[in-house]
Amino acid sequence: MSTPNDFDFLHGDWEVRNRRRTGFLDPESAWVEFPAVSSCRPLFDGAANVDEIDMPYLGAKGATLRLFDPETRQWSLHWAASRSGRLFPPVVGRFDGDRGEFYGDDSHDGEDVRVRFVWSGVSPSGARWEQAFSVDGGESWLTNWTMDFSRPPVS
Repeated sequence: MSTPNDFDFLHGDWEVRNRRRTGFLDPESAWVEFPAVSSCRPLFDGAANVDEIDMPYLGAKGATLRLFDPETRQWSLHWAASRSGRLFPPVVGRFDGDRGEFYGDDSHDGEDVRVRFVWSGVSPSGARWEQAFSVDGGESWLTNWTMDFSRPPVS
C-alpha cells in the first residue's frame, strides 16, 4: 500500500548511470550509456517532491513532479523535458514494498504507446528506474531506458 512517504528515499543528490535505447520502439536498437546527476527535494511534508536531472551527454535536463493523492493512495508522476519544453502526460501508480509501478498513455514518434515506469531496489544509497513502452495495450513491453541511482561520494 502506498504512503505519502514512498519517495523519501529519493530526496537529496544522486549520481545516475543511464542506459537508453537509440530507438525507443525498436527492440534491435543499440543501447547507449551515459552519466547524469540528479537532485530531489520534498514538498508537502513528503507527499510530493520535485527533482531535476542534468544529462550533459544529451544536452538536456529533465524535471519530475511527483504528487501523492491521499484518496486513491496513488502517486502521479509528471515529467518535463528541457529540449521540448513539454510536460508529458502523467503515469499513475503505487508502491508495494520497495517496488513501484506507474502507468500512463502517451505517444512516441506519432505512435500511441502505453508507458510503464518501475522503481525497484529502493534503499537509502541506491535505486533503479526503468521505462518501458507497449504498442499493444500492455500485452508486451519494451524496456527502453534504465537509470541506476547511487549517492555521490562524501567530500
